[in-house]
Amino acid sequence: MFAPLQNNTFLQACMRQATDHTPVWLMRQAGRYLPEYCATRAKAGSFMGLATNVDFATEVTLQPLDRYPLDAAILFSDILTVPDAMGLGLSFEQGEGPRFAKNVRDEAAVAGLAVPDMNKLRYVFDAVTSIRKALNGRVPLIGFSGSPWTLACYMVEGAGSDDYRHVKTLMYSRPDLMHHILQINADAVALYLNTQIQAGAQAVMVFDSWGGVLADGAFQNFSLAYTKRVLDQLIRSHEGQTIPRLVFTKGGGLWLEDMNTLDCEVLGLDWTVNLAKARQAVGGLAGQAGKALQGNLDPNVLFASATAIEQQVHKVLDDFGTPHTDPNTSGPTHIFNLGHGISQFTPPENVAVLVEAVHRYSRAQRMHSKV
Repeated sequence: MFAPLQNNTFLQACMRQATDHTPVWLMRQAGRYLPEYCATRAKAGSFMGLATNVDFATEVTLQPLDRYPLDAAILFSDILTVPDAMGLGLSFEQGEGPRFAKNVRDEAAVAGLAVPDMNKLRYVFDAVTSIRKALNGRVPLIGFSGSPWTLACYMVEGAGSDDYRHVKTLMYSRPDLMHHILQINADAVALYLNTQIQAGAQAVMVFDSWGGVLADGAFQNFSLAYTKRVLDQLIRSHEGQTIPRLVFTKGGGLWLEDMNTLDCEVLGLDWTVNLAKARQAVGGLAGQAGKALQGNLDPNVLFASATAIEQQVHKVLDDFGTPHTDPNTSGPTHIFNLGHGISQFTPPENVAVLVEAVHRYSRAQRMHSKV
């Protein structure tokens, strides 16, 4: 049904296999920093008009790949499609973040929650299949969802938040209700990701965007435990191909060793984490178990000069260190990414500098390590 992959560097790195360069893709790579994205969004009339239209979602997913030689595509969608399908009424105002018509803050609202009918999210799965066909084997396609905790934050707050007052109040005062929300979210996210895999996603990523706002202890009980519940239910392979699972917790560097217990292949890191220390802690040695690491350039580096961008790219690659190059065994691998999503104000030409620098310098690293 789908064309064979021409560039599987990203998937190989996910599985801790040696690659000839460090693969690179960017969180939020299809987005407002690209003028062509803004033009398509204007045609669609709204963000949800864009996300729910299969042709538009396919078009914007491929736009960054037409500009830059990235090593993976990521489905164009939003992390909040699942609670929207639960009937909470998602909307986006121009220039504002997401907002729900209903919030979940009391027993009655919690009791009304259920894993949604996946047919309500058919537009997402149709987009996955459409994008996979349009890629024609160029690079792998990543599917994704928000984590159970991150979804719960938006569901309880009703929108983004600066202080997480409502969700933390519920968590501390009625942990029973919070756990109930998280159980439903975890089972919904697992079903959602599995359906993306069946539609054609070749890797899946869980974005725990707000895990880092939790206290130690609360993170393990209310975020990590439910990310684990998602991962435990995921399809491990589809049509003979292993499906790597990636987890990114913004602000999660403190809990790297806790996250090492997750049944996933890749841990994403934000820019506060030292890659050398992360590799030592969870990357594993050649021939031993470990996690592939993804990250972790500060997105604001992309506002600097081309020379500064190249220097910072080199620093990230040097921090990770000499790449694993033995094709006969698994070992520590790195996927280059930003430490969070790309800013809408990023000059597009600076992204070209980044991608070229990652490919060039990481190839040179490997050549040097073999000498």
